[in-house]
Amino acid sequence: MYLQYNKITNLRLAVEKLNGSIIKPNQRFSIWHNVGRPTKKRGFLEGLSLHNGKIGKDIGGGICQLGNLIYWMFLHSELTVTERWRHSFDVFPDVNRTIPFACGATLSYNYVDLQLLNKTNTTYRLNLWFDDKYLHGELLADTPICYQYEVFETDHRIEQQWWGRLHKAQ
Repeated sequence: MYLQYNKITNLRLAVEKLNGSIIKPNQRFSIWHNVGRPTKKRGFLEGLSLHNGKIGKDIGGGICQLGNLIYWMFLHSELTVTERWRHSFDVFPDVNRTIPFACGATLSYNYVDLQLLNKTNTTYRLNLWFDDKYLHGELLADTPICYQYEVFETDHRIEQQWWGRLHKAQ
């Protein structure tokens, strides 16, 4: 359980750096550019991590949960994901599953990142916060959004694939 509690600390430190981020037209957004290196000196703790399909622990472990949330929000917007890496295995439970397969976004400082480019004329604001149980997020726009996005899964299949970079289909 200590790894779970440490993950909460790591998430809180990352959220402090990301909450309120403004993403202007033609601007790039990067989690690691904003959060910086997760080190003990900066207060990050040992948390759960995944390496090549194996569970381990690492300083800053657990921040992927934030990557998952932000990626999910970006998928429901006009923002263009330019870098996103998936986990080496699906981390969401199948029981009562509400998230389609492969909707995670893993992070590993500084070469496995979640990045996007705002190719729109709209300025976005990323808000992140905690209540006593959950991590929450919202993506706000400075102009009315004319589209509604829905992410769903059809005809899924599981196949061996090189672990790596995936881009958002437009």
